[in-house]
Amino acid sequence: MLLSTALTDLGHEVLSAEDGQDAWYLYMSEAPRIVITDWMMPKLNGLELCRKIRADRRLRYTYCIVLTALGGRESYLEGMNAGADDFLTKPVDINILHARVRVAERVIRLQSEASELEGLLPICTYCKKIRDGQETWQPIEHYVASRTETSFTQDLCPECGGKAPGSPDDPLTEGRLP
Repeated sequence: MLLSTALTDLGHEVLSAEDGQDAWYLYMSEAPRIVITDWMMPKLNGLELCRKIRADRRLRYTYCIVLTALGGRESYLEGMNAGADDFLTKPVDINILHARVRVAERVIRLQSEASELEGLLPICTYCKKIRDGQETWQPIEHYVASRTETSFTQDLCPECGGKAPGSPDDPLTEGRLP
C-alpha cells in the first residue's frame, strides 16, 4: 500500500492486487505497460508472474520490476532469468523506484517507436515492389507469400479492366489507328 500511495503521489496510475493470482488476472484484463511485483506473494510469486507475462507474448511489451528482500548475485540472476527487466531490493527507496519507473517508461516508448518503424514497408511507387531487410526488391506477392500463408491470383479490377492492353481506354493504344 505504501508503494501504491507513493507512486500515485508521483503521478502514476496504479492498479493493485492482493496476491500473484489476482495480479495475473489484472494483467490479463488491463494489459499494463509496467508491472511492479514482489517476489514473495501468495498463490503466484513474482517470478512466476514474470514468466507468465513473458509467455503471454502480447504485441505491446510489459516492463517488469521485481521487488524483494532477497539480495545477492544468485537472486538477481534468478529474477532476471525469469523475465524481470529490473530488480530492486527492499526496503525500496521511493526516489530510486520512481527513477526506475521513468527508465521503464523510456524503454516502453522506444519499443513502441521501434514497432512502428518495423511496420513500415518500403514500397516502390511505380512498380509496387517491396524492399526486404536484405535490401533486395521483390514483387509484393512474393514478399507477402513468403511471410504468410497467403496466396495470390491475378485479376483486373473494374477500373483497370477497361485499360487492359488493346482495349479502347488503354493509354498505350490511344491515338493509334485501328
